Amino acid sequence: MNNPIKVIIVEDHTIFREGLKKVLSEIPDVELIGEAENGQVFLELLKKVSPDIVLMDIKMPVMDGLETTDQALKLYPDLKIIILSMFGEEEYLYSMVLKGISGFLLKTVSMKNLERAIQMISSGQQYFSPELNGILAKKLRQFSSNDLPRFTIKEDEVLHLLCRGYSTEEMADELNISKRTVEGYRAKLLQKTNLNNTINLVIYAIRNKLVTMEEIESQK
Repeated sequence: MNNPIKVIIVEDHTIFREGLKKVLSEIPDVELIGEAENGQVFLELLKKVSPDIVLMDIKMPVMDGLETTDQALKLYPDLKIIILSMFGEEEYLYSMVLKGISGFLLKTVSMKNLERAIQMISSGQQYFSPELNGILAKKLRQFSSNDLPRFTIKEDEVLHLLCRGYSTEEMADELNISKRTVEGYRAKLLQKTNLNNTINLVIYAIRNKLVTMEEIESQK
């Protein structure tokens, strides 16, 4: 296995953690390099190992996922954290996005979507469970800006596909262009909106009603 994606699990429930370890063992090019039952143990572990991705529970004893994420990203700004959430914990979604997480998954996520999330996030993109897109849209649709940049037709197409969760490769196939060209359009969108990552770009599009909730919630 060449250059595996190194993952740490931070989860207090042993049964769920063991199940997640089994699932990860079946995903190609993923290597579990550590686990922790709370945030405090995880922060100590970070001093010894360097993960590519962290799967982080929200509700844990000693130090929960919210505080842990905040501290971890202050120490390691480039750390890629995927929040693992139960139904009913969507209230944390917006605040965690603003903290700089790379993904937010419901614990009911399928193995296919977990693999997809890990692959996308390891390549510098973001991923949310599809069920959460509408919730985020409702949270943000009341905000808007009066001074919007002008996008080309292709930039607008890339923006809409980004908001629907398409990967770079999928956008290239959909638009019949190269992956490099897709990245060029993404870079231009970030430049025009003065933003620094795809999550903030999606938030921007929702806030300013550049995409509809129907589009956000639609499946590919």
